[in-house]
Amino acid sequence: LRLRERRVSERLEDIEAELSPRFAEGEVGAEDEVGAEDGEVSGTDTSVNICLVCGFESFNLSLYRGVARDLRRRTEGRVNLSVFSDRDVENNAGEVEEALAGSDVFFGSLLFDYDVVQWLRERVDPVPTRFVFESDLDLMALTRVGTFTMAPPKDGKKAGPPPAVKKILELFGSNREEDRVAGYLTMLKFGPKLLRYLPGKKVKHLRNWLEVYGYWNQAGATNVLSMFSLIVNEYAGLAGAHSKLKTDEVTEMPNQGCVHPNARGMVFKDPASYLEWYEREGPLKSTGAPRVALLLYRKHVITNMSYIPALISEMEDGGLVPVPIFINGVEAHTVVRDLLTTAREQDKTTLKKGAVQVDAIVSTIGFPLVGGPAGSVEAGRQQEIGAEILSSKNVPYVVAAPLLIQDIESWEATGMTGLQSIVLYALPELDGAIDTVPIGGLVGDDIFLVKERVKRLVGRLRGWIDLATKPRDEVNLAVMLYGFPPGVGATGTAALLNVPKSLEGLLKRLKGDGYDVGDLPGNVDGEGILTALRALEDARAGAAHLVGAAEEAAAAVGAEVVREEVSPSELSRWLSFPEHWGPTEWGPLPYLPDSKILLDRLEQQWGQLGSPGQLGATPDGKYACLGLRFGKVTVGVQPMLGIEGDPMRLLFERDLTPAPYYCAYYKALEFSWDINAVIHFGTHGTVEWLPGSPVGNTGLSWPDVLLGNLPNVYVYTANNPSESVVAKRRGYGTIVSHNVPPYGRSGLYKELLSLRDLLNEYREDRAEGAALREPIEELVKATGLYSECPLEREGEVLGFDVWVQELVSYLDVVENRLFSEGLHVFGQVPTDAQVEAYLQAYGGEAAEAAEISHLLRRSDEELDGVARALRGEYVLPTPGGDLLRDGPGVLPTGRNIHALDPYRMPSETAEVRGAAAASKILDAHRRQGSGFPETCSVALWGLDAIKTGGDSVGIVLALVGARTIRDSTGRVARFELISLDELGRPRCDVVANVSALFRDQFKNVLELLDDLMLRASRADEPVEMNFVKKHTEELEREGVDRASSRMFSNPSGDYGSMVNERVGSGNWDEAGELGDTWVSRNAFSYGKGGEAGNARPEVLKALLETTDRVVQGVDSVEYGLTDIQEYYANTGALMRAAEDARRRRGWEG
Repeated sequence: LRLRERRVSERLEDIEAELSPRFAEGEVGAEDEVGAEDGEVSGTDTSVNICLVCGFESFNLSLYRGVARDLRRRTEGRVNLSVFSDRDVENNAGEVEEALAGSDVFFGSLLFDYDVVQWLRERVDPVPTRFVFESDLDLMALTRVGTFTMAPPKDGKKAGPPPAVKKILELFGSNREEDRVAGYLTMLKFGPKLLRYLPGKKVKHLRNWLEVYGYWNQAGATNVLSMFSLIVNEYAGLAGAHSKLKTDEVTEMPNQGCVHPNARGMVFKDPASYLEWYEREGPLKSTGAPRVALLLYRKHVITNMSYIPALISEMEDGGLVPVPIFINGVEAHTVVRDLLTTAREQDKTTLKKGAVQVDAIVSTIGFPLVGGPAGSVEAGRQQEIGAEILSSKNVPYVVAAPLLIQDIESWEATGMTGLQSIVLYALPELDGAIDTVPIGGLVGDDIFLVKERVKRLVGRLRGWIDLATKPRDEVNLAVMLYGFPPGVGATGTAALLNVPKSLEGLLKRLKGDGYDVGDLPGNVDGEGILTALRALEDARAGAAHLVGAAEEAAAAVGAEVVREEVSPSELSRWLSFPEHWGPTEWGPLPYLPDSKILLDRLEQQWGQLGSPGQLGATPDGKYACLGLRFGKVTVGVQPMLGIEGDPMRLLFERDLTPAPYYCAYYKALEFSWDINAVIHFGTHGTVEWLPGSPVGNTGLSWPDVLLGNLPNVYVYTANNPSESVVAKRRGYGTIVSHNVPPYGRSGLYKELLSLRDLLNEYREDRAEGAALREPIEELVKATGLYSECPLEREGEVLGFDVWVQELVSYLDVVENRLFSEGLHVFGQVPTDAQVEAYLQAYGGEAAEAAEISHLLRRSDEELDGVARALRGEYVLPTPGGDLLRDGPGVLPTGRNIHALDPYRMPSETAEVRGAAAASKILDAHRRQGSGFPETCSVALWGLDAIKTGGDSVGIVLALVGARTIRDSTGRVARFELISLDELGRPRCDVVANVSALFRDQFKNVLELLDDLMLRASRADEPVEMNFVKKHTEELEREGVDRASSRMFSNPSGDYGSMVNERVGSGNWDEAGELGDTWVSRNAFSYGKGGEAGNARPEVLKALLETTDRVVQGVDSVEYGLTDIQEYYANTGALMRAAEDARRRRGWEG
């Protein structure tokens, strides 16, 4: 502090020069309505009214209400503090508005919700004194304390700290850009003391602002009471000689430190001091147990949140030594960088005195590592810094936090909400966080711990730490291949991956890294391994001759057959919870799960365990789990999910369960074969898609139940971040990406080559080519091109020369269309010819081509990524995506891929592309002489949306006539209606065909779209110019509830339309049945206000009757419309449903 005082003293003149203009009378002038020249107010005989609205600290509401009672008692009712949360703005706006209207002071904290911020901005300006801390920048800009303001400068720049604050801030930060916000905290702590050195009147209000922040930041009832007393004394004083309210000195708690429930009242200055105490008195002293750094919210520690000591105790019960470090949140990266080290860290020059060695890092805060809540506004920019810090530590980084903006009951019922999932999943994943476990949530305004979830967290941490410490030749590994659909030779297949060759490379790498792979031959035969696995599947029933054939096939590839027969009693034990578990373990759920709840659900679906004829059961009622064992590496095939003939059924019905055989296989990995880690090999398996919470696993989510504590290394194609996110979040997958195959060009087949020759001959000599007109037209019709390039349009015949030119252009497009050529071999560096194929497809400048060429040749890092994960190391994150669209940023592969920030969807370019696509859709409809379409169905699919940045969302906005509104951080905050005058046409209605992936990953976008459709339906516009309003009012006249619903998907927690399954099983007679199936599976509405999968079939069916256009964006080189069955299962079935609905109404299809 003395050093800082000396630095300030040396620069007093510079600082005063900055401050003087800011507080000059001419600058504030007539705006200063607080009273005296320096902002003081005279006493009042009437009451003082203060309105407080808090956001992300609803856990403090009871504290604030207690302070409000104390203030009223101390002032005989003359100081009224009204306390609200941001939820009250949404649910009880009238009462909040009334409190604001008569307020002398407004106090806001941690307010980020766009609608709440906008509502407050419109109403707090008349309040004379305004304090806003750690909130949206536009709301903080309304701060006014006497003559001190945080309003944006007059030059039009964004709001931010005024020059006075910036000048002092320079004294407290390091030279690192990422430490800017952490330095801000230090300034706020020491600023009031240092400002004593400056002339009083000019800095009084700045000093008061800093002191008020200091009280608030230090928290606790005494500090908060003094804070409001100071505000009343300085800015809304009471009349009378003894009206000054008593204020105490700030009761300070360090900005960071370590705590433990057994060290009552003690705060350790750094981790080393803490461990020194722990080795003397800690519960696991002298045990050598693994250490786990535990980053805690400082305010939760200060306010004595009960979940923190319970969390620490649970970690110790699980054999882990916690190193609990409390922080404000914004400086997490400085703690990890400067105070934590690991056995693997190479460069320890950044470490400070007091640093300690740990085996893993757990954050209970979420958000990005760099900047925390404040860093979320620029998470992408700071991502590289966070990854660099975590990579240097090279241990698992896990987020395990309570839900601070969602209650436990809604989490259990429908999964995690949009904003909450972004805080715990989307933003930390940018840093490479794995195995996120929600460990509790709100009940009312209090935070409760779910100990069952903490046990899962501890178990998974132990699994990763064991991988790091166990000798490699003692590690048991399982490699899980896929075999769906069964019986058609699909064993050992995966999207875009050559599984046999890739498996050969993996086994060789494992051998080279010291894992026990038995007598693996030098020339590993991947195809032979798959042959042996197919033989195993045939031998599952136990027939002697089939078992012998399987053993012979296994021996041929250097493996032995491993067979584990799981008895019903054994499976029952594995799937049962301890009988003594009650509310202490499960938390305050709406019901108390029985210890046999999973078994009851299993037997309700499949009958008694071990019943004759059950899938995978032997004649004596056991479940035969088979695999090939290479030393301590077991290669197996993921079991079928359900019954033969309907193998995927359970994916689409939330109350169903996987078959007992499926459960037995996964639990046998953990408990019978003592597997230390499982490798899911390729895109993709099924365990992450099992029934359960859509986002945020609970103890009853089947992916969580079956994977248990097994570290899951998941090999995934780099261009599919949408589905890999499901594997990461629901299946605890540490993703290791692989490249897509090189690209080829489709060329032209024989008839099209003949057509091109005819066209070229005609163009060379049009006079002589007249005789070619008829053959050209006949060949165009014969090849099916006439529907794409008709000669006659809208009753008019094109000029033949114009038509020929169109045909030539169309053939060029067809000839040069890209496609994936072959399959990728995991970890194999592409040949020069393959690199050239990538580069030709990509195009670009020479410098960029050289960069891409270099990155492509780093494909061997794919095997490095698996090797790092199997050693319990940190796997570098990178965005998933498509090289051709997203550029070299998706390379190199072998990385833990993540999706984009949901709050940036749609991107600005996606909005432009979407508008252009919508314009073409409308033009095409009008060319048919049909005017503007009343309703369009638009597919909102997760994969395409991530790859394009949200083109499909842009299409929806353009059709409805809306644009994005972005907040001061660039995040999309609202979709605003464009005026009809500007739009120049009617608003089209849109029914969104939302995939389950989009539903789960972009809940915030669905809420914004739902809000847009509601406002469009209420707009003061004629119905002939607003089809959203027209259709909504028609439904409302029929008594239909929530008639503005437009976002439709599967039921919450379910995936898929079931059309594929009906087609695959032949369980249909005519196409209309498939359309009906789609409607029954997609009539569930999503949006704001708890709209999370409510069945609204009457709205969907009515909209289908007016659907004129069905829009499905396809953004893929690797896949076309005929490559993925979901296109016909969703878009095709939807089209049929719309056609049938229109016919029933008497319209043409």
